[in-house]
Amino acid sequence: MLNVEKVNQFYGESHTLWDLDLEVPTGQCTCVMGRNGVGKTTLLKAIMGEVAVASGAIRFDGTDIVRRRPEARATLGIGYVPQGRQIFPLLTVEENLRIGLPARRDKKRSVPERIYELFPVLREMRGRRGGDLSGGQQQQLAIGRALVIDPRLLILDEPGEGIQPNIVAEIGAVLRRLNQEDGLTVLLVEQKLPFARKFADRFALLDRGRQVAGGAIGELSDALVKTHLTV
Repeated sequence: MLNVEKVNQFYGESHTLWDLDLEVPTGQCTCVMGRNGVGKTTLLKAIMGEVAVASGAIRFDGTDIVRRRPEARATLGIGYVPQGRQIFPLLTVEENLRIGLPARRDKKRSVPERIYELFPVLREMRGRRGGDLSGGQQQQLAIGRALVIDPRLLILDEPGEGIQPNIVAEIGAVLRRLNQEDGLTVLLVEQKLPFARKFADRFALLDRGRQVAGGAIGELSDALVKTHLTV
């Protein structure tokens, strides 16, 4: 579904992504891992068009989207949950969710019932302001907002960061449901090794802006963890 091919990206004089390749197969959950500062968030931002790439291709269903604006990538069916959630604190839960509706291909103008089914707390709190929610509830809201566009690919940047373990487990279970029941393809960055091993199908290890290992999650060996993930 998504293929990143020989992508190079720079921040000023700093070369961040080096001829990076990544394949995200349709219908699977792929987890990008690596130590801090190796380019994981930059990779997601490049896929979403939030940072420009110097060279290479990013193909979604065979079409190179490198020159497309971020909002155009959303209308193709790519949902994005950024690091830090970036919800609108003064808008209500329902207003936050409705923000994604214009990107739907079917032009539906109401929040899908599926969102409230997956995250019942959002139904209970849909009249409350986003800023009044706990960190875990805000993360569920951010995921719900990305799902409102009816994506075929959902991209998440550290969905478990700063959230209590029981909510992290709930989010993982929701991602697995979406993957298995709805056929949603998932790409996420996640530092928590148990989360990745439980919910991901595939992994990609980054080091200094390059993919250094990848494959089925069962192939993520202790040796790879020690070499590329242990601090």
